[in-house]
Amino acid sequence: MASCPICKKTLRASNPPTAPQSRFCSERCRLIDLGNWLDGRYVVTRPAPSDPTNPDGEPDEQELLALLRDLQ
Repeated sequence: MASCPICKKTLRASNPPTAPQSRFCSERCRLIDLGNWLDGRYVVTRPAPSDPTNPDGEPDEQELLALLRDLQ
C-alpha cells in the first residue's frame, strides 16, 4: 500500500491512481510538496535522456516513474 510522501499516512485505495493528488493524503500535503519544489528543496540529479524518438525532450511515463521512485 502506498503512503503520502509528506506525512507518511497510508493512502486510501478509493483515490483513482490517475488523479493528480493521488500521491498525497490531502490538499495540505500536496501544497507542502509544491512549496518544496518551488523553494528548491528537491533537485533532479540526472539530466533528461535525449531520445531521437522523443523530439520534444519530454520524459516518457517510465522515466517519470523512475524519477518519482528515486525521490522516495
